[in-house]
Amino acid sequence: MQQDPAPPTRHLRVRADRGHTVLEFRGEIDIAAAAEIAPHLDRATAGPAPRVVIDLSGVEFFDCSGLRLLYRARRRVLERDGRIHLVCTHTLTLRVLRLTGLARLLPPQPTRDAALGCPGATSGHL
Repeated sequence: MQQDPAPPTRHLRVRADRGHTVLEFRGEIDIAAAAEIAPHLDRATAGPAPRVVIDLSGVEFFDCSGLRLLYRARRRVLERDGRIHLVCTHTLTLRVLRLTGLARLLPPQPTRDAALGCPGATSGHL
């Protein structure tokens, strides 16, 4: 696995793994964290056919600002004919994803290896 330098935010680490850009969200993902993460997320989803994994394994708190980041990333990746996968096992975050319907559009995987092994793009419509 190749590791890229960590971006200058305590809420995000970016890595390259098996041809994917892996965005590891960490800590409390609130409005302040989302503002720090957004430019890095936009960079990761900017090119043609991006392959992105968003890993929420290190998240302790996740509010609507985090949901907006996920919806934005998904839209940008699908508009560019890419693939996006989500890793999440945190019970409360999974509940929020299910209640908002995002879990149907961006099905959470239990591990990064499972997400990297997913064959295609997320389902659902833009």
